[in-house]
Amino acid sequence: MPELPEVETVRRGLQPVMEGSKILKAEARRKDLRFPFQKDFAARLQGQTVTGLGRRAKYLMADLTSGDVLLMHLGMSGSFRVLKGETNSTPGEFHYPRSEDRAHDHVVFHMSSGASVVFNDPRRFGYMKIIARNELEDEPLLAGLGPEPLGNEFDADMLARACHNKKTSLKAALLDQRVVAGLGNIYVCEALYRAHLSPRRLAATLSTRKGETTDHARRLVGEIHTVLNQAIKAGGSSLRDHRQTSGELGYFQHSFQVYDREGEKCRTPRCGGTVRRFNQNGRSTFWCPKCQK
Repeated sequence: MPELPEVETVRRGLQPVMEGSKILKAEARRKDLRFPFQKDFAARLQGQTVTGLGRRAKYLMADLTSGDVLLMHLGMSGSFRVLKGETNSTPGEFHYPRSEDRAHDHVVFHMSSGASVVFNDPRRFGYMKIIARNELEDEPLLAGLGPEPLGNEFDADMLARACHNKKTSLKAALLDQRVVAGLGNIYVCEALYRAHLSPRRLAATLSTRKGETTDHARRLVGEIHTVLNQAIKAGGSSLRDHRQTSGELGYFQHSFQVYDREGEKCRTPRCGGTVRRFNQNGRSTFWCPKCQK
């Protein structure tokens, strides 16, 4: 499933052709994806101008002149393709090629910018929903999401408070969308490795018994910021089916320090350890037992 950097890359790729442009026609070519489309889905979009294209956690959010917001999630295999003249590009990055099977083109937005934005999703785990802007706070899909990891609210003190007295592992806490929104398995593994913190470490160790922020928390937040910014700059991590709007595969996977490197030597200078993998909360965790404590 795409993580925050991949979704942000898609947002930036779609922004030039969608933001400030009117949806001349919207097509929903089937009744559902992961969830059924609203009965008036296409009608509520037609004629509306996209005033802004944002992101919340792993969701794309298109603000419309009607006061509605189009919420979009890529799911496991969803991607957008931009058609403009003879140009055909796909925003985002994934290691394996995105689906080229037009049978899976399930949603199309015909924009006044001259572009057609096509949503392709072979597995149909993605979804779209139109929500009134003044009802977003009550939307179940968004309720309870924690702060953005690249936002001003997310810092070492905030993370330490959120993890104070938690009995779960540090990795599990970071994957909890109520603690911080948008982090996924790949970047949590990378950030923990770079901070030299074990994924098995108790989350509560990010604060003292008195609730004071530890150096572990400061180091970890710094590495979360670094790895996410690097991945966004590189265009995502290019895993699974994801591509950029340009159609180019990304290259951040070449910067992985630990993820998917089982059996290889640890890249920490003078460590001498070996990267291991184990199953943690149903996900593969990659780490160096020697330098991550």
